[in-house]
Formats: sequence, C-alpha cells, structure tokens
Amino acid sequence: MALLNVDFYSEVLGKQVQADVILPQRSRGMIGMKAIDDKVDTYPTLYLLHGMSDDHTIWGRRTSIERYASEKGIAVVMPNGDLSWYTNMKYGGNYFTFMSDELPAVMRDFFPKMSPRREDTFVAGLSMGGYGAFKLALNAPETFSCGASLSGALDFATFYDRSKPGFAEMIAGDLETEFRGSDNDLFAVAERLIKSGKPIPKLYQWCGTEDFLYNDNLRMRDHLQKLGYDLTYKESEGNHSWICWDKWIQDVLNWLPIGG
Repeated sequence: MALLNVDFYSEVLGKQVQADVILPQRSRGMIGMKAIDDKVDTYPTLYLLHGMSDDHTIWGRRTSIERYASEKGIAVVMPNGDLSWYTNMKYGGNYFTFMSDELPAVMRDFFPKMSPRREDTFVAGLSMGGYGAFKLALNAPETFSCGASLSGALDFATFYDRSKPGFAEMIAGDLETEFRGSDNDLFAVAERLIKSGKPIPKLYQWCGTEDFLYNDNLRMRDHLQKLGYDLTYKESEGNHSWICWDKWIQDVLNWLPIGG
C-alpha cells in the first residue's frame, strides 16, 4: 500500500484542503501485507470521515486502516472536514458540495485508477463522520452506493441542546424554521429519497450500547427499517472510543461489496 498526504486547492471552499489517501500497490515484497492482483485495472474507493475532535490524519493514527485496506485492495480517501458536519454551512463553507462533488472528481483526476463507478464508491465515518457518511449516501446516491456509520450522530436535532450556544445554528440554521425537513435532517432526507426514484444506497450502522449516541441510533434504525431501506444494523457492548471503531471498521470493510 501507498500512503499519500495530499494538499490541494478546493474551488468550492476557496482554500487549501488536505486528505490522506491510501492506494493499493502491486508488490511482491511487502512482508505481512497483501498486494493487489496484476490484472486489476481499477480499484474501489472508500471515503472515510473523521469526527468532531479530529482531522484527516486520525484514522491512520488510531487504527490499522492501511493494513485492513490492503487485504481488500481498496483505496481509502480521508479528507479534512473541519467542524463542518459535512454540510453546506449556514455560516461557513459548502462542505457538502466539496465532499459529494469536488472531492471525488479531484481524487479521480489525481489517481486515475480509482473507479468512477457508483458501484465501487463508498462512504463511512464515525460520530460526526457517521452523520456525514449517511448524509452523503442519502443526498448523493448517484455517487455513493453504500454508506456506513459507526457511533453516528445521526439525529442532528439533538445537537442543538448538546452543543455550545449558536454552534448548531452556525451549521444548519434555526432548528424549526431551517433545519427541520432540510437536506441536513437525515430523517426527512431518508423519507424523500425512498419516494424519489433515485438509486437507493445500502446502509450499515453500528453503535455501542454504552455510547451516549445509542438512542439516536435506535431512532434512525427504526426509521430506516420502517421505510424499507437495505440496512445492516449491529450493536454490541461498547462506548464512543477507538477500541470500538478500530474493530468495527473491519466489519464495514467486510460488508462492502468488494473482493478480498
């Protein structure tokens, strides 16, 4: 595998941005690592999102994602989403447009062996990034065929009470007049998508039973199941910690429709 630190200019955000990128490598000499088959022309790509307190480096620092990706022959793009909640912010940058449109286009331009096919393009994340993964999968299903959330903050409405005064409003506007029913409201987005005739992504959801976001996850699970989504839901003993996410990102990779 190759690990690249990519700094580039975002036209959407109007600033320099960062992403760590893991790429499969054809090699016979890597001890303890699997190389991709010489016959592989393109490889699937997972966009892997960080949580609120972290940045684009965190998955590589806290887990063995490079080793796990090597076993699957998959590219992994880990972008810096700042504190945007991966949204087009009320007061801030258009991070959803950056993540859903510009970032995949730029990555495929830089790395032409990344497959352009929807069937080979996935998104996953933890906590804030779990929200971002479902937001991208549900709002941009033409791009992402699968979305996976680990300990996701999937009910953003609860963030209005948990966050510092004014912070949720900076992200998504007023709770009642701007957030409810918007593209930031995953419950509303899931309802609209199922009726839209657009492709429906497959979804994966895990949360620990001791996690402070557990009840949010139960509400989203019940909502998606009622709407008829292809949802793989899992829970286990665990809290909001890297011990859990390092374990369950491996399950996500096993769940994705890629070769091993």
